[in-house]
Amino acid sequence: MKIIAVLGSSGSGKSALAHRIAMEQNCKIFSLDSLSIYKYLDIASAKPTLLEQSQVCYYALNILEPHQKSNVMIFKDLLLQSIEDIKNNSPHTPLLIVGGSSFFLKSIMEGLSPMPLLEEHEEWVKSLGNISMQYAQLTQIDKTYAQSLSPTDTYRICKALALFKATNTPPSIYFATHKKESLGYDIEIFCLECERDELRERIAKRTKAMIQKGIVEEVQNVLEAYGAQAPALNAIGAKECVNFLQGKVATLQQLEEQIFFHTCQLAKRQRTFNRTQFAQITHLKEKALEAQLIQQIHNNTL
Repeated sequence: MKIIAVLGSSGSGKSALAHRIAMEQNCKIFSLDSLSIYKYLDIASAKPTLLEQSQVCYYALNILEPHQKSNVMIFKDLLLQSIEDIKNNSPHTPLLIVGGSSFFLKSIMEGLSPMPLLEEHEEWVKSLGNISMQYAQLTQIDKTYAQSLSPTDTYRICKALALFKATNTPPSIYFATHKKESLGYDIEIFCLECERDELRERIAKRTKAMIQKGIVEEVQNVLEAYGAQAPALNAIGAKECVNFLQGKVATLQQLEEQIFFHTCQLAKRQRTFNRTQFAQITHLKEKALEAQLIQQIHNNTL
């Protein structure tokens, strides 16, 4: 079966492009988005509307409750389930992987080692102190692995320490004895390019629309039901709304400015990641990308 990834910065228009192509070319879409996987945050995640979800089959939407933690293993399992569903029910249907969480895709394609449940050990990691103290502890446990990480890489340092706590095995030894399992499918990767000024204009319009549609009220409902520590509320858009609701941001105008600024920062990081972290990726502007995707899909159906 044909699997194509359509990546791009937040606000670049990749989701709208993919939806249009999926409708025209009879594709299904796997949402590679770290916020759309959560329930109840439709506006904050710019999730496909109910109408769009009725027009195209979407996978990996509304899977987790806001208090649950998302991780790359969840996305890998969901992707494999999606592929099996297509193979069993519509084997000639192309699958478009669409989203901004490129790190997940890279990890899935490179292969993942089987991992124990780590969440229950994260409180122990926090008890070690700040990130500098945690990195120092990791260096004592496994100097080789620690030196492979940035001392400020909060995510990986936390996971490495939690892995040690769960297995009583230094991470470098654990990964050496638990080989990575590849996905087992080829994925062609494309990235939607968007000029900086155009992208900033798109982000500004989307941010204003989110506030008008009720993102603050949406986040308030999740905040009241699950509390400020819910992982889903750490995402850009949601966390600024939490600060607004807690009185840390004074006005809606300031809220809009903060979401816009932080989204632009995210878009820049995504652009850099997509340009540097994939060995094979094709960067195209919208019209050229649309034509190329249609050609790739057509070739698969011949």
